[in-house]
Amino acid sequence: MKSLHKILAISVLATAAGSAMAADQTVVTDEGVSTFSFFKPAAVRAEVGTTGYGGAISWSANPYVGVTLGYNGGDISWSDDISVNGTKYDLDMDNNLTYLNAEIRPWANWFYMAAGVGYIDNDYGLESRTGANGVITVDGNRYQTVGASTGRVTGDLSYKNNIAPYVGIGFSPAITDRWGVFGEIGAFYNGNPSVNLSSTGNFEALDPNAPDFDTALRNEEREIANDNEYEWLPVAKLGVSFRF
Repeated sequence: MKSLHKILAISVLATAAGSAMAADQTVVTDEGVSTFSFFKPAAVRAEVGTTGYGGAISWSANPYVGVTLGYNGGDISWSDDISVNGTKYDLDMDNNLTYLNAEIRPWANWFYMAAGVGYIDNDYGLESRTGANGVITVDGNRYQTVGASTGRVTGDLSYKNNIAPYVGIGFSPAITDRWGVFGEIGAFYNGNPSVNLSSTGNFEALDPNAPDFDTALRNEEREIANDNEYEWLPVAKLGVSFRF
């Protein structure tokens, strides 16, 4: 929550300073001297990336500072599986992410740095099946199904109602005076997820000293939940923007 308060403070201060720092140009016309502004403070954009697809609205207080409020959701997966201790799980994503970022343009050009917070409510379905030989690996141990049935491990990995700080960098070159493109990479720090795994079928251990299957499944569950790899939610996205 402290991060959220800082971002809100930045946005309020930046908006208050906006009118004094707009990029205006003096133009001499037949009627006399007037000013023309190349700076367009408001923008909307459509985006797609590792956190889903969606859009955002932006307001720039001046060419150096702006704020962006956006939403990403849906089922877009750039990687269809994850591997833990030799077990490969098919991954089914359901993204639900709202974010508020302050964007700093140190040189008032296409490059920017972003810092903010996100509200993350993401779910990831996990599924692993026995191979053609009826063997599945769980917690580094091999198990074989008893009988002719196919064994499965299913579950979910979720980040529920998390407020996560974010840092990133991006570029947003203009194509025309109103249309542009952008790209951004960064990461949310959302802590460890909650993980639940269950199994279908009867299994017996093939490796010596392997624990019973249920114990191995609980160990696998804890391994995923406590892995440092899943504390971070990487972000990579592209899109188009329109300024007005």
